[in-house]
Amino acid sequence: MAKPNPKGPVRTVDIYCAKCQSKLFKYRKGGKGALVKCFKERIVGDFTTRAGTCPQCELTFAREVLIRGTPAYKIIGGKVTMK
Repeated sequence: MAKPNPKGPVRTVDIYCAKCQSKLFKYRKGGKGALVKCFKERIVGDFTTRAGTCPQCELTFAREVLIRGTPAYKIIGGKVTMK
């Protein structure tokens, strides 16, 4: 399969923790569907200290995976919101 376009989309979204509403990522998201995965190369701003864990409430919101050979975060359903 093809790798995701590294330049990616222009539209950015802010990703927040669903529990404590702290800001986690600023991400270049393509399409208008739900947030299922975040490719690491598309993350513009990372506000977390540990990978996949909220810095305030210590909630695990994602797992590190390889998708099509590219490092990404697989989002756990209902743990994050985006605006």
